[in-house]
Amino acid sequence: MDSLPSIAATLDEIPGRLRRRRERKDMSLAELSRLTGISSSTLSRLESGQRKASLELLLPIAAALSISLDELIAPPRVTDPRIIVKPQLVAGRTFVRLSREPHDPQAYKLTIPSSAETPILRSHEGYEWLYVLSGQLRILLGEQDLVLSAGEAAEFDTQIPHWFGAHGKRAVELITMFSKHGERVHLRASQTGR
Repeated sequence: MDSLPSIAATLDEIPGRLRRRRERKDMSLAELSRLTGISSSTLSRLESGQRKASLELLLPIAAALSISLDELIAPPRVTDPRIIVKPQLVAGRTFVRLSREPHDPQAYKLTIPSSAETPILRSHEGYEWLYVLSGQLRILLGEQDLVLSAGEAAEFDTQIPHWFGAHGKRAVELITMFSKHGERVHLRASQTGR
């Protein structure tokens, strides 16, 4: 019995879980309020621990967030942390997901072969972060034309028109992180645009 968390400790964890679950859904307090009928101020007090959680409040919140009540009140279960790696070929580029599906931002190992493709600059909401593992990466960002080598990183607002690809005669390998908007552009728009 001593290994089980106390009821008080479990209740103390609810505010943080509630906030994290809402933020993972990219939902504002106002939007959650609209979906649940619970005032934004009550939701804010729940998330800060100034108001105690009750089933009357947690049931509609769990439903609005499309999660089980257990996800709000039970300690997280220890699961296998390994991610099953399945390379995905998109427009000649190989993407290997390095993060679990619902997380934002998404992380990928990306291999881009050397090619003579014509750069097409795109823009979308979000931020992108790149780290070159091997080879050289050419980045076109607005008016800038940059080349990054292994060990170099870049971060930029993706609302600036941009493109990146292999520079020279070798493929480039990199780690990239982007938001859901970026994932749609890189993994889905590329498939339909080819």
